[in-house]
Formats: sequence, C-alpha cells, structure tokens
Amino acid sequence: MVDQVPERIVVAIDGSPASLDALRWAIDHADRLGAVVEALHVWQIPNEYGVPITRVPGENFEGTAKRALQGSIDEVLAGRTDAPVEAATLQGYPPKILVERSKTADLLVVGSRGRGAFAGTLLGSVSLHCVTHAECPVVVVRG
Repeated sequence: MVDQVPERIVVAIDGSPASLDALRWAIDHADRLGAVVEALHVWQIPNEYGVPITRVPGENFEGTAKRALQGSIDEVLAGRTDAPVEAATLQGYPPKILVERSKTADLLVVGSRGRGAFAGTLLGSVSLHCVTHAECPVVVVRG
C-alpha cells in the first residue's frame, strides 16, 4: 500500500480581516479533504523613498512577521488543536512569492480586501495577480 501525500493548500496571511477569512475557509476546506494548510506570511523590508531600509536599530522584521502570523493562526483556530496548519514566513514581494508557492500547491487561497474594480486596477491587487499567474487553482475569499 502506498502512502498518499495529502493535498496542500497555501493561504496568504497578512493579518487583515480578509486574510483571516481566507484562513478560516481554507481550514474548513482542508477538513473535508484531509489536506494540509500552509499559512504563509510574506514580508518585505520597508522602503524609504524607493530605497529599501537596510538596517533599523532593534528591528527584527522576520521575528515580527512570525509573531504576527502565529497571532493570526491562533485567532482563527481559537484553541482548536486538531487542524493541520503549518506556519511559514518568507521575505519578498508577496505576489511573486505566492505565485512561486503555487507551483507546489494544490490550491492557493487569498483574501480580497474589496477595493472594487477601478481602485484595484489603479492600486494593483495581490489576488488579481494570483488569479492570473498562479500555477494551481486559486480561491479568492471575499469578506
């Protein structure tokens, strides 16, 4: 008998209400499929006038990202211990990292902040980028 690898659902988490809704949806979906959820927080070093800040005294961007992600997961799980959720943080440009991660995922789940079609076109949209470039199916969870 061959062990079957469970499906992998990658969820983009940025701490927004929409991303928490996406995580809730993904966990519910994973429960039905027996899948594993990867809660992924992609972080960037802030820019000042277009130039990345290379050093901020006392700032640990990766540690802050990990704490924020774990806080989001804890909020959604609300004490539940049986959900197969793995936490991952990566540094980079979120749309690019999410599309890259979609190459090894069975499903990519993102939240929609609901800015509307016109504002989304002007501002750019992570969810739109993922829908048009991901290499696996994408679910956009609207609040």
